Amino acid sequence: MQKPRKIPQRQCLGCREMKNKKDLIRVVRSPEGEISLDFKGKKPGRGAYVCPSAPCLAKARKSRALERAFSAQIPPAVYEELERQMAEGDRDE
Repeated sequence: MQKPRKIPQRQCLGCREMKNKKDLIRVVRSPEGEISLDFKGKKPGRGAYVCPSAPCLAKARKSRALERAFSAQIPPAVYEELERQMAEGDRDE
């Protein structure tokens, strides 16, 4: 008898709820310090997770959760780019 596979869980930085990793969008800081959305979860670098909704991203921005996750200042332009990518649903699948 096979054991059921464990589904990886991650916490959204906005609503702070534990959800399936596949249901969240990964925000990644590359080794070069560039911050972007990673829809496939394969980009190299430090990852943090947020629900695919603008309110969760807004909450994460207000609470400075990404700054804490990446131990770095995040310029407003980066948040604007994240919001734009999220609106487009930049899913290159």
